[in-house]
Amino acid sequence: VKAQIKLPVYPDSLFSTYYHQRVSLFRALPQTEGDIIFLGNSITDGGEWSELFADLKIKNRGISGDNTAGVLNRLDEVYNRKPAKVFLLIGTNDLAKSISQDSVVKNVLWIAALLKEQSPQTKLYVQSIFPVNEKFGKFSGHTSKTQQIIEVNKMLWHHSAQYGYHYQDVFSALTDSTGRLHAAYTNDGLHLTGAGYVKWKETIYNEVYDFPS
Repeated sequence: VKAQIKLPVYPDSLFSTYYHQRVSLFRALPQTEGDIIFLGNSITDGGEWSELFADLKIKNRGISGDNTAGVLNRLDEVYNRKPAKVFLLIGTNDLAKSISQDSVVKNVLWIAALLKEQSPQTKLYVQSIFPVNEKFGKFSGHTSKTQQIIEVNKMLWHHSAQYGYHYQDVFSALTDSTGRLHAAYTNDGLHLTGAGYVKWKETIYNEVYDFPS
């Protein structure tokens, strides 16, 4: 008998009105299977994924402001669809709220385990938390966390084999020579411009379509 993964019960008040708007929309959308789902926070939310890839099987499950607890709270909407692949990007908002690196990683591993339990055929790609750049003078809570981001990414890579997910290093593709989010890909030090989304797409394209690297 398979042991059921027990999750905390999160009160609705923990999440924003925008979070609840998006989740209610996701649950109202037609139930499809075999999709490629991009799951995460505002950085994912901001991507026009089906247009970027010219592929209607690619679906956006990003919610601006979301964190690892928010993804756990709504993961049933994702795994009930039995997607072919999930590309997860989450954690920068946790770190901005001074949640520990260990707690961020623990929740991501919980996400991985729950997805594997409920939709074992789904391939999970855990993407590195993206770099940040404090030189724009915005989002100081996020852009001051470069070292924590690097440490979380190392832990996510380290646990990938044990937890059965693919670790996807996008961080390196988006950095400049100083390790910051490249100014060519952002205008606020946290979120991506169009060029940043194109670079992200190029970085993961082979994994999205199972092309050899």
